[in-house]
Amino acid sequence: MSITKQRQQTAYLALAEAFSYTSPMQGPRISKVIVSSGIGKKRDKKQVELIEDRLAKITGQKPSLRPARLSIASFKVREGDPVGLQVTLRGARMYDFLDKLIHIALPRARDFRGIPATAIDDMGNITIGIKEHTIFPETNDEDLKDVFGFAVTVVTTASTKAEAEAFLRHIGVPLIVDSGVKR
Repeated sequence: MSITKQRQQTAYLALAEAFSYTSPMQGPRISKVIVSSGIGKKRDKKQVELIEDRLAKITGQKPSLRPARLSIASFKVREGDPVGLQVTLRGARMYDFLDKLIHIALPRARDFRGIPATAIDDMGNITIGIKEHTIFPETNDEDLKDVFGFAVTVVTTASTKAEAEAFLRHIGVPLIVDSGVKR
């Protein structure tokens, strides 16, 4: 069993007093993890296939191509043009990916000090921006010319921002208090 799943199961006991839960079903849980990457103006099919292949290696699941919902003339994008790739993880793959993200990939990131607590939205979800996909061990460090970034959104059942922050800290997400000072 993954570390994240074990910690999620003990979250009710740890947070029950602080948030006055009366039932284990009130405790927050992770419902899904969404990994998404834009492909931008890469009309080159090989580039899109490369990003698709790397996301599949990182997540363990094939990403789906996402079309543009609107036509935007200034960006030269037509409705239906492919603009991104997305993977929705649930169950065992979700927990395995979160363990790999928290314990292996994020510590490998350059100048990583933690995720600001301001990344948590009002609905209790957190979105983490990954600048380089090469922090994951599945990718080859040889191909440094084709580096891309992606976003990881962890969707929780927490009802408030404070509840989500306490839950994410409990499961091991390295959150820091953001002082607001730019360096």
